[in-house]
Amino acid sequence: MEMTGLLVIAAIMIASFAGLEAKLSRADRRIARVEKKIDLIIGHLGVHADDPELPEVAAFLRDGKKIQAIKAYRAATGAGLQEAKDAVERME
Repeated sequence: MEMTGLLVIAAIMIASFAGLEAKLSRADRRIARVEKKIDLIIGHLGVHADDPELPEVAAFLRDGKKIQAIKAYRAATGAGLQEAKDAVERME
């Protein structure tokens, strides 16, 4: 009986995590769509959203320390890994 109860609890937890993962995935897709729309609007208006000036990131890049530059960019801006990598590569 004890084992059955533990299995039921484990199954419920797994189902809950799967549901949460699905919600997060949907939210990520919605955010990506909104960001794409904002980028299109900015492009249409002719507004240029430049990357922020980050002297620490620039210093790491001058020294050839790309990974540290990405870490510094993420720390300064709160950006995700891919966004920070793309921004640092634009700065190179």
